[in-house]
Amino acid sequence: MANKQFFAHETAVIDSPCIIGKGVKIWHFSHIMPNCVIGDNCNIGQNVVISPDVKLGKNVKVQNNVSIYTGVICEDDVFLGPSMVFTNVINPRSAINRRGQYQKTTVKKGATIGANATIVCGHDIGEYAFIGAGAVVTKTIPPYALVVGNPSKQIGWMSEFGHQLQFNEQGIATCPESQDKYILEENNVRKLPK
Repeated sequence: MANKQFFAHETAVIDSPCIIGKGVKIWHFSHIMPNCVIGDNCNIGQNVVISPDVKLGKNVKVQNNVSIYTGVICEDDVFLGPSMVFTNVINPRSAINRRGQYQKTTVKKGATIGANATIVCGHDIGEYAFIGAGAVVTKTIPPYALVVGNPSKQIGWMSEFGHQLQFNEQGIATCPESQDKYILEENNVRKLPK
């Protein structure tokens, strides 16, 4: 890793080959396995494992004690809360090798997964969705959805700034921080152009 443009704590293990972008920080006791791609300005907390072939976009924040298994892709600006869990096999058994059966999970741009949440493999997380702490996700989550519980249930919608949206009778909501407007149509939310 000559001429590296990222920081790795001396206790971190980084296997070759992998691609690590500029401004990345990798903290204590983390392990980056072969063929990973980590985008610019990611922050990898302590005791994180990133398995082979995982792809992280730019500005992904991975909090402490997270394992990101083969089959997971995180797009730009994703937040993975402390000790949240991904799976990559739907029916694991210790005595049966299922390496060829890893299922894919994509976490789309801007999504947040709260502390101790579990994402069962094969279920994508939509853009800017917000998975509450401790939720167990067993189905695909639409963009901007707010989900909580076990199994997770949608209880609302979130703005790109992380505020719960309150829709009026016309199906329009305004984020109190950014003043961005959103529209709810046929149980889908989209951000309106300015």
